[in-house]
Amino acid sequence: MFYRPEDGHGLPHNPFNAIVSPRPIGWISTRSASGHENLAPYSFFNAVAYVPPQVMFASIGSKDTLRNLRETGEFCVNLVGANQIAVMNASSEMLDFEEDEFTHSGALRAPCRVIGCSRVEDAPASLECKVTQILRLEGKDNHAVFGEVVGIHIREDCVVDGRFDVVKARMLSRLGYRDYAEVKEVFELTRPND
Repeated sequence: MFYRPEDGHGLPHNPFNAIVSPRPIGWISTRSASGHENLAPYSFFNAVAYVPPQVMFASIGSKDTLRNLRETGEFCVNLVGANQIAVMNASSEMLDFEEDEFTHSGALRAPCRVIGCSRVEDAPASLECKVTQILRLEGKDNHAVFGEVVGIHIREDCVVDGRFDVVKARMLSRLGYRDYAEVKEVFELTRPND
């Protein structure tokens, strides 16, 4: 099968999201200048650089997250464990700007140390970030947000033998459509130049 996205794919559901998978889920927490907190999952998320550590996520639509980022320039990426899937899903509900997704979803709230918004207390890891740039992407209302990681929280039980253990963390990923996966098995591969 071959298709040009501009011509359509002829399938009952768009395959693009499922092709580019698995994708980590960035559960983004922000606070507005007036103090309203927001928590929303983004499956177009990833790390993009080591030094300094940097991440990005994309927003389809001008959501409360983008509004808060433009006001404060700060966000926290909370990684999602499989035990948090119901709470994460509840936080994806479209609410009014004044409504707090932490409270609505039942997510456990904890303060960040470097930035002003809250983080998800029981997330396997949380990355406190300062916005470096917001890019307007092609399309009706697409944006990419880049941030420098200025603080990292790791849940103690997720550190095994001095390494962050994704299996112990039960990391969740998005596969496209309404499909998700939990990381349950890993293997090590040595590169030719190692």
